[in-house]
Amino acid sequence: MLSRSGARRLMLVAFQRGIDGSDPVGRPSGTHEHRQVARSSRLGTGTLACPLCDAPVALVDGHASPADRLDCPFCRHTAAVRDFLSLTAPARPARVQVRVIERARRAVG
Repeated sequence: MLSRSGARRLMLVAFQRGIDGSDPVGRPSGTHEHRQVARSSRLGTGTLACPLCDAPVALVDGHASPADRLDCPFCRHTAAVRDFLSLTAPARPARVQVRVIERARRAVG
């Protein structure tokens, strides 16, 4: 079918559940949301900067948990990594990738 602009456009589609066409789905009503499930450990990109003086801070070890202690190299402020982390856009020069890592489960007993 042609749309008003003259381009081809699919206007109507019929869905049927049964293999022999005996069980029609009917017209969907309301809003339909389709979510594709994909596993990713990446939460986002952020910036590590001192919450007091806004100086960029680098991780010496390469990775840290939100509760680990971090020191500002400029003003010597010490706080948890989560206090230095900002996820607001745009990420500034001290960019870090924020990933979620599942902890190893401890054996009970």
